[in-house]
Amino acid sequence: MPKLHESRIHDLRPTQLTVGMIEVRDKKTHLAAMAPADQQAFMQAHPIPAVIGPGGQLYITDHHHLGRAALDAGVTTGYFMVEADLSKNSLDDFWKAMDQSLWVHPLDEHGVRHYYASIPNHLEKLVDDPYRSLAGYVRDAGGYDKTPTAFAEFVWADFFRRSIPIEDVLADFQAAVRTALPLAKSKFAKALPGYNGK
Repeated sequence: MPKLHESRIHDLRPTQLTVGMIEVRDKKTHLAAMAPADQQAFMQAHPIPAVIGPGGQLYITDHHHLGRAALDAGVTTGYFMVEADLSKNSLDDFWKAMDQSLWVHPLDEHGVRHYYASIPNHLEKLVDDPYRSLAGYVRDAGGYDKTPTAFAEFVWADFFRRSIPIEDVLADFQAAVRTALPLAKSKFAKALPGYNGK
């Protein structure tokens, strides 16, 4: 089993621009209801994968929602596993290696790609993408299968972004989930990761 390391969650750097804040709020509520000892046990049971970057900075490659939710719930310490040590790379080479390994997702809440420099230094600065929340809840409702494909939920978020108006998502999130479920099973989603429409 990989070794667990401890870190202040505030010190972890994201590798994406957005999270789904509805999902973050639900995770925060779950964490905030726990006693401090249970919070720490939960964080240990859900270690955050990270890459050591230039200057020894920790860049997380997954579990951004958990990290942000933990911060919002007042949890200060998290646990991480090192996926790679790229600390000897220049900043440019670091980001190239991260991109080649599919460990970075510099797309904004509109699905537009940005320069790596646009990625915030702290989880608190991640921007809300309601479609990322929609993708997570559609998956949880059986709309598609969880998959190890990097950033699969963002692929689904972009699919739903093209099909369901943002006004509908913001006006009634649960109704948007119900609208998205048959879309996830449709022939138009066949090429997406985790598709289970058969």
